[in-house]
Amino acid sequence: MSKLKRAPFGSSFFVANIMEIFERLAWYGFFTVSSLYMTSPIIQGGMGFNDEQRGFLQGIVPFFIYLLPALTGALGDRYGYRRMLLVAFALMTPCYYLLGQVDSYGMFFLAFMGVAVGAGIFKPLITGTVSHSTDDSNRSLGFGIFYMMVNIGGFIGPVVAGVMRDTSWDMVFIMAAVWIAINFIPVTLFYKDPTAALRATAKPKSLKQTFVEMSEVLGNARFALIVFPILIAFMLPGSKVISEQSAYVFIAVWLVVNMVWNMLCTPTNTLWYREKIRLGNKPFLILILILSGFWAVYMQIFTTLPLFIRDYVDSSDLVRMAYGLSPTFGELASFVNAEQLTNAISALPSKFDYAEAGVLHKIYLELANYNVRVPQEVIESTLLQGTVISTEHAATIAAQWAQDYRQFKPEYIAAVNFGSIVLLQVLVSALSARFKTFYVIIAGTMLFVASYLLLASSESGQIIGGAIAVWALLIFSIGEMMASPKQMEYVASVMPKEKAAMYQGYLYMASAIGFLFAGKLSGWGYNKWGVESNQPGHFWLFCAAIATLTAVGLFLFNYFVAHKLERAQTDAAATA
Repeated sequence: MSKLKRAPFGSSFFVANIMEIFERLAWYGFFTVSSLYMTSPIIQGGMGFNDEQRGFLQGIVPFFIYLLPALTGALGDRYGYRRMLLVAFALMTPCYYLLGQVDSYGMFFLAFMGVAVGAGIFKPLITGTVSHSTDDSNRSLGFGIFYMMVNIGGFIGPVVAGVMRDTSWDMVFIMAAVWIAINFIPVTLFYKDPTAALRATAKPKSLKQTFVEMSEVLGNARFALIVFPILIAFMLPGSKVISEQSAYVFIAVWLVVNMVWNMLCTPTNTLWYREKIRLGNKPFLILILILSGFWAVYMQIFTTLPLFIRDYVDSSDLVRMAYGLSPTFGELASFVNAEQLTNAISALPSKFDYAEAGVLHKIYLELANYNVRVPQEVIESTLLQGTVISTEHAATIAAQWAQDYRQFKPEYIAAVNFGSIVLLQVLVSALSARFKTFYVIIAGTMLFVASYLLLASSESGQIIGGAIAVWALLIFSIGEMMASPKQMEYVASVMPKEKAAMYQGYLYMASAIGFLFAGKLSGWGYNKWGVESNQPGHFWLFCAAIATLTAVGLFLFNYFVAHKLERAQTDAAATA
């Protein structure tokens, strides 16, 4: 048999990859530093949110980003990719800018949701363009290139954001808006809509057909109606709209109402609200539920790790290394705004009661927002002796602390994740190809466990070194490179060929649910163990436990449930 000759990529493929880079520059440039921005003091230009408020936002917004593509993809098929891409950019450009301009929790949430809707439109259209622009001869290479573009944007975005926030936080959001606005150029001048010809010759999939697919894969409308409000209610206490107790009371009442409602329904009724609750593909739903644990702990690298690095990692070893490589790079990677630090030191007496128990730890965490790690004994000897600190004295202290205790920027350490994927993904994929897909997913998940156990060495507030954080992140990244691509590969290999793409699309539900719970875990867990108890290692142990349970769940699924999914492909092939 002759080897299939690889076809060249069309222009739309390259335009799609360019737009993906700029969209990822905006998203990761913002999201990697979002935890720092949302929890930074208002005096520094941040929002001053608490961790639970932050966690709610970082859970609910990615949830919608990964939930919307099931609908927005169908809209793209009906109205055209180019038109919907323009809508996405028209939404994201002003909303990214507004994130840096609003000063209330409600307005920040609305702007963030605007970004979510835009990103939810963009995501299926750009992957759809890559799919339409490739064929069997070049699809594997095409998506490999696309994934590399994602991580190039993910690597450069936080680095640029780190430079921008040295000037002001506003510049981070202005830069994100600029990245998105640039995409108007390629989509207007160079993008060829791959669905134009299809829409002229075939009727596009309607929203009704999309809902029918959802029902087949996930469950009917009654199932969605019971699950969706429960998920939202579970998250709402983080926004302080309702209390934890009220949320759990609502969940209990809602379950009872739906149980009674279900008993009154008949199986044969055609009206959706009189149908009994029906699940879709049960083995697939079990897989989604298990993999949501994977994505819940995966997301902590973006939502919690930057805060942990800021608060509990002494990265002075990385600062010394950076200065050894280049003084310019060292200054860039560990920049301290002395003016802001001066203002913060001057404001400490009015913000904290020096006689309060635990005030040293609170002041230490406050100063960590300014990229300095000041030992608590230094804080005590300098600030808590009852003497009034003048502005001039505060400036002198700030200059000294900026020189002695500066730290490596958290977003630069987090960029190691993307950089390692760009460099190592091809090698890791080649090595992983030698083993059964499911075992690779389990092994990658267990590397998450190893990474989090390494971070958990910060028990009792013990500070770990920057090199340890980098090693933990590298271990995590290898686990991600092993497990993340293999999930899609597994679904493609076991589902009937004519339905593989559909099931791959709905596999994103695992990400959506996982990210929702990730926000809750980050907000509640880091506040409980990091901020309040000074035991951040307990948080990482908890994440390691979730990852372990996920790996065990995957192992059990492989032995007791996977054959039911795999049988579907066999049956489909037999009847073909």
